[in-house]
Amino acid sequence: MKIKILLIAVFFSTALIGQNNNNFELSKNLEIYADVMRKLNLQYADEINPGDLSKTAIDAMLNQLDPYTVYVPESKLEDFELMTKGEYGGIGALIQKQDEYVVVTEPYEGFPAQKSGLKAGDRIIEIDGESAVGRTSTEVSEKLKGVPGSGMSIVVIPFNDSIPTTHTINREKIKFPNIPYYGMLNNNIGYISLMQFNPNSGTEVKKAFTDLKENNDLEGIILDLRNNGGGLLNEAVNIVNTFVPRGEIVVTTKGKLKESTMIHKTKSVALDKKIPVVILVNENTASASEIVAGTLQDLDRGVVIGQRTYGKGLVQNVMPLPYNSKIKITVAKYYIPSGRCIQAIDYFDHENNGSDGKIPDSLLTAYKTNGGREVFDGAGIFPDIYVEPVKFSQISADLYTGNYIFNFVNKFVYENSEINSPELFFVSDETYNDFKDYVINQDFDYLTETELLIDRLNKSAERENYLEAIKQQLEELDETIKEEKKSDIDKFRTEIEEMLRIEIITRYYYQKGKLIASLENDKEVDEAIRVLTETDVYKSILDGTYAKNDNK
Repeated sequence: MKIKILLIAVFFSTALIGQNNNNFELSKNLEIYADVMRKLNLQYADEINPGDLSKTAIDAMLNQLDPYTVYVPESKLEDFELMTKGEYGGIGALIQKQDEYVVVTEPYEGFPAQKSGLKAGDRIIEIDGESAVGRTSTEVSEKLKGVPGSGMSIVVIPFNDSIPTTHTINREKIKFPNIPYYGMLNNNIGYISLMQFNPNSGTEVKKAFTDLKENNDLEGIILDLRNNGGGLLNEAVNIVNTFVPRGEIVVTTKGKLKESTMIHKTKSVALDKKIPVVILVNENTASASEIVAGTLQDLDRGVVIGQRTYGKGLVQNVMPLPYNSKIKITVAKYYIPSGRCIQAIDYFDHENNGSDGKIPDSLLTAYKTNGGREVFDGAGIFPDIYVEPVKFSQISADLYTGNYIFNFVNKFVYENSEINSPELFFVSDETYNDFKDYVINQDFDYLTETELLIDRLNKSAERENYLEAIKQQLEELDETIKEEKKSDIDKFRTEIEEMLRIEIITRYYYQKGKLIASLENDKEVDEAIRVLTETDVYKSILDGTYAKNDNK
């Protein structure tokens, strides 16, 4: 007994000494920092900006920790609110820098930009009397944002025109929908796209699911969490509760402080405990999205399809600082029901010698789902069925990033007042041939990986005095590739045509139409429908007898 008391005493005295040392170091370094700032302010050869220097110092300090612990000065508070709440004061449009102009690329349906008549392709030349020509997209974005209800004047040059048009717009609170679309993919399979975990996400998922179930012969549901970067933890718990009964552990947070360690359980009666569920994920599925996907996987309540998720299993709290600034601090880690942590990078390991901190697959720890299936920690959520992500050819990528598709669709919209519904519209041969002519007239060219290798080979050969010996062969190879490239626009028509189709549909039917159009040729969605339709496959995945493919 005495030994036990002695050990406890030693433990607490050691902890106290450590804390006292930390307190001393903190006080000492704060004093040094303040004195450095005072001496710089008084004696530096030029005027300094103490605010900018302090921001640089704070950012450098936090860079030693993890990328989610960040300082938010008052000047950036509005952007921070957008990221955390999904809302801001503005006009509701995507913009992009193209040459000397900032161009409207996508007005959101129902928001001020669209209601005032702004269209994709409009070049912004003036905002409230100030020229916008030559400005960056960030500078223009800051001018477009403001207090909801405040008015502004925007002068644009519409596509295919040279006469400026003035739009008077009142800013509104711009809040992106948590669920941009839900509906039936066929007679029996429902689909819900969830883009963020902001307030009411859980309620909205339950409403969407109830609507699909009550008005259809629903036999399976797809919850799409691809490209969902997460958000509020309580909303993740509410969404799991749609399919999981009251009292189930969804996630446990464990941190240094007692108040950071919490168990989060479902609180309500589940809407449906039996309907088959598929969760779609990809490499941009993170945080709260991973909690939903991982928990439903751990509880054997759903099948996960797609690619391995991002692996963001750290919990942040936002805390106030003086002068209307804030700090977001990582306070804990997420652990889902099997006991695994979904965090992929160990930012707390200060001895990884500059490595990226990722745990090698060979060192991942195995855990078990409720039914005994093997799952792993330390690398996000591994899908039950891996689907190879779409990879575009070089010509497709260059046509998109070079705005050839965007600008051609501007022309298409100018010449066509309407199109078929998203489900029925397709790119005709005539439209695709028009696009090919447009690209040729724009003198489009691009570098293939092979051409880059030939260029490197030329330089290497010249440096090593082999160029004269192989010059003719390299020139012939280069000419052959250039000739082959001429047919690439036909060789890769399927993927280029799909990009054209979605861009055109977006112009007429906005974000909802874009999502509906993208589902038509979606490999992950097709696989989800197959799994939900073939009930034996669905059951075999959950009972561990399914022969899995490579879960990369």
